[in-house]
Amino acid sequence: MSLVPAGATLGDDWAALIEAVREFAEHELLPLDRRWDLDESSVAEALPKLSEMGLLNLLIPEESGGLGCNYRTYAAIIHELAVWSPSTAVTVSVHNMVGGILQKFAVDPLRGRLVPTWGEPENFGAFSVSEAGAGSDAAGIKTTAVAADGGYRVSGEKMWVTNGLSAGWFFVLARLQGAAERESFCTFLIDGKSDGITRHKILGKMGIRGSETAVVHFGDVFVPAEQMIGAPGKGLHVCLSTLNGGRIGIAAQATGIAAACLAEMVSYARTREQFGQTIGKFQAIGNMIADSAVELEASKCLVWRAALRVDAGETNRTAASMAKLYASEAANRIAYRAVQVHGGTGYVRECRVEQLYRDARITSIYEGTSEIQRVVLARELTGS
Repeated sequence: MSLVPAGATLGDDWAALIEAVREFAEHELLPLDRRWDLDESSVAEALPKLSEMGLLNLLIPEESGGLGCNYRTYAAIIHELAVWSPSTAVTVSVHNMVGGILQKFAVDPLRGRLVPTWGEPENFGAFSVSEAGAGSDAAGIKTTAVAADGGYRVSGEKMWVTNGLSAGWFFVLARLQGAAERESFCTFLIDGKSDGITRHKILGKMGIRGSETAVVHFGDVFVPAEQMIGAPGKGLHVCLSTLNGGRIGIAAQATGIAAACLAEMVSYARTREQFGQTIGKFQAIGNMIADSAVELEASKCLVWRAALRVDAGETNRTAASMAKLYASEAANRIAYRAVQVHGGTGYVRECRVEQLYRDARITSIYEGTSEIQRVVLARELTGS
């Protein structure tokens, strides 16, 4: 159930990479993902292999040491990872999203030093914008940056930091003290080895337990001036510039989860017998499978269209938000049906759909909730 539509061509090299990712994810990541879910351990143990396959520098151009994937290939890779390990999919997506920010906004000497090595495990990146009082409203952040000799001192606490426990680098949004309100937002890339950083694991998540989620405290952390990403006062612009790509990545994660649910559903319906026949022959079960197949196909089309727009050089918030909204909510509906088809078997951990049901839930929350996507779409469509 590839994300790539029938008849679409990406080139032999990209097709081979997508197939290699599928094989790797199915045979190596799936058993790890099941363990990560049980013991709440981390995808970070797979970073060396992910790096070896080039999955940590997908969006860095070839001339800068990366794979230089187009966005359609990138989305297809996230989809394949999510079929077998949703936690790995979001881990890879967020790390590459930070890499994309550096590629676009970092300046030398930081750019020349870091971008070519972004695919190395020690450069594992985390996205640190949300706070306890600032989730959907990024402008509500309280983290501060104070000008200091040779740079800035950053203080504050970030919540829900993906990749936050093992990150070598943190992309951080802060307010520059002394600047006018609308010119105060700045973004920084902060070395994870800096003095003053403390990390706390968030335990008890419903799903994607292999994906690291942390509270990260920055206590008067010194950041060299060269590590400001983008111009002073343009921090919100830098963050917002990532949203299209980030939303497409999560939408692709959602289609991967939905594809896994549908495959499990169909397999079980073909083998489980009740009342003298396989349950797939019952109309109620067939309807759930049919509805799921249609919604999955529609989701994949929306994700592909959004990725195609990025490859065409367009900044299309409507396409990205439509893909994120529909694919994430469809994944939740499909996961619900998958558990329903499995009956009591689907309600226990030994059955994979139980985990997929939990993993699907977050896709309609992070990278902009469904409610935020509707706000974005309404504003785009009405021009308000």
